[in-house]
Amino acid sequence: MNVTTMSPRQLHDRVQSGASIELIDVRTPIEYREVHVSFARNVPLDQLDVAKLVQDRKDSGQPLYVICRSGSRGRQACEKFLAAGYTNVVNVDGGTQAWDQAGLPVVRGAKTMSLERQVRIAAGLLVLVGAALGAMGNPYGIGLAAFVGAGLMFAGITDTCGMGLLLARMPWNQVPKAPSSETNSSGPTCPSKSSCCR
Repeated sequence: MNVTTMSPRQLHDRVQSGASIELIDVRTPIEYREVHVSFARNVPLDQLDVAKLVQDRKDSGQPLYVICRSGSRGRQACEKFLAAGYTNVVNVDGGTQAWDQAGLPVVRGAKTMSLERQVRIAAGLLVLVGAALGAMGNPYGIGLAAFVGAGLMFAGITDTCGMGLLLARMPWNQVPKAPSSETNSSGPTCPSKSSCCR
């Protein structure tokens, strides 16, 4: 499937021209809290309900823009929309990292460990445990290391990571829900003292 992309600068220029933009950020809530585009709305990839999102759109004639950390999860989200028959969707090339590196406005909150880093730590730990068990003569240790290696290879080939999806659901990667949230047509209201910006 061909996914339409747009650079952060192009999207920012559209916002500056007064165009109505709906941007969803498909990263985990904790990643979103750390840094996000000011008008982006958080809809984590593992909770993305394409049919409901398309149905709830106020201006379905305008493209739906998708952003993530570096572009990979955004592309996966766009592919979900395309598979469901919704073609008016655009992935922000390079994701939030590229947006931030271009010096465009972001909202910063509490610093957290990235999901990618958590995956590397967990995979490395499992391989190390497997190798140690294998060295002690336990055949399950070799199997564990081989399983993790196969999983990493699969993740590289398909650009999807089961371990990442599992870690994204862990409690330390969740943000407590606020009692009420205010939204406007361009996404969540995020004044400097709101919970999503701390």
